[in-house]
Amino acid sequence: MAELEYTSLEGIEQIHKNLRAGFHSGKSKDVKYRKYQLLQLAYMIQDNTERFREALAADLGRPPFESQFLEIGSSIMEARTAWAGVHKWAKPEKPPLSMISTPLHSVIYKEPKGVVLIISPFNYPVWTSMCPLVRLSLAQNGSLSTHGLCLMLSNQVGAIAAGNAVVLKPSENAPHVASLLTELIPKYLDPELVAVVNGVLYTGSGRVGRIVGVAAAKQLTPVSLELGGKSPVFIDPNCDLEVAAKRIMWGKVVNAGQTCVAPDYVLVPIDFQEKFVNALKDACDEFYPESTSTPGAYSRLITPQAFKRVKGLLDDTKGKIVFGGETDEKQKFIAPTVVKDVAFNDSLMSEEIFGPILPVIPVKDVEEAIKFVNDNDHPLAFSMIQSYPVFTRTQSGAAVANDVLLHPGIEGLPFGGVGPSGSGYYTAGRSAPLNSEEIPANCDLFQD
Repeated sequence: MAELEYTSLEGIEQIHKNLRAGFHSGKSKDVKYRKYQLLQLAYMIQDNTERFREALAADLGRPPFESQFLEIGSSIMEARTAWAGVHKWAKPEKPPLSMISTPLHSVIYKEPKGVVLIISPFNYPVWTSMCPLVRLSLAQNGSLSTHGLCLMLSNQVGAIAAGNAVVLKPSENAPHVASLLTELIPKYLDPELVAVVNGVLYTGSGRVGRIVGVAAAKQLTPVSLELGGKSPVFIDPNCDLEVAAKRIMWGKVVNAGQTCVAPDYVLVPIDFQEKFVNALKDACDEFYPESTSTPGAYSRLITPQAFKRVKGLLDDTKGKIVFGGETDEKQKFIAPTVVKDVAFNDSLMSEEIFGPILPVIPVKDVEEAIKFVNDNDHPLAFSMIQSYPVFTRTQSGAAVANDVLLHPGIEGLPFGGVGPSGSGYYTAGRSAPLNSEEIPANCDLFQD
């Protein structure tokens, strides 16, 4: 693992002081300045695409094409979207007035909030550093993500578009990416308003989110929490089985299952289970005609600790492994694995898996599936394959029909949790409004 030079506490204090001074200079209020910074951010990624691919491969063992699709291309697109939209986002708004208020002239001005913090996770270390600059927090100071892995307060593209100063703390568990960001950001972005700090931060569960939420509340700092959880899928036997199996399997194996909205388990009618798991095997064989253990063909677990945790869940399951199950501790490798006949109280159901293991739970019918989902913590996402009207009878951060995983990247859709899976949200492509405050101007009577 690459070694990072950690930032001292004194250094962090000085960085924060410098950023506050840079923000109070007022230069980030100029939309032209913001657009230039967003353009520089896009060029930073584009100019160094190969280096980012190599860093992601070193940290996650991820194939280059996967990194291009999941992080690099999408980060550039986020910056371009913000560049094109920031003029509109920053414009003052005239609110609708009631008839009694028609003599008044009222305006809402968008003001940046100040210095915002991004603590990005390891699983998508480029995208969650860059886009969460373009995206997070409508009417909130920041966003916190601890789906077992990270804290994320605000986001870089959205924070820059809104005119904020930014402290970025990359994940120490993705040290190659963190080192690259530490090197490149001062070269491309204004160091008076964007800085990187490095260090160790333990983030292992939603408990951390609660701790940070309490600390933020003491300072009256609004925080949105994205805490992850076990995102279920229910599959209807009347679906297009081949398409459903491919979509679910892809959502589970991409990035070795280390995605907060990946399908965590599948609820399937008991008499449809065999057909479904066989279709999953066919899909996986098509995705990986060669062995997934081949270096560079398939992502790895991020740390030895993550490998041991996920392998422990698999070792303790009472379900039946349909395919996969191979592991290599030295390589932090766990093959794409499907386990059938999983009980509600199985080890694989004890916590968010965050790895490439897919439990399949047989149920009597959709009513039993709905009851199980409702009896447990509200998930970050709930996917439904086919047409049962289950979404109106369950609660989740997102409801996805006939697909999995893709909704966080859809422009205009809010992304966040509910209950134990989180609170608040951010919106793809619209983070600048989220990182600014709306300030009503004094009302002028009878002004044209």
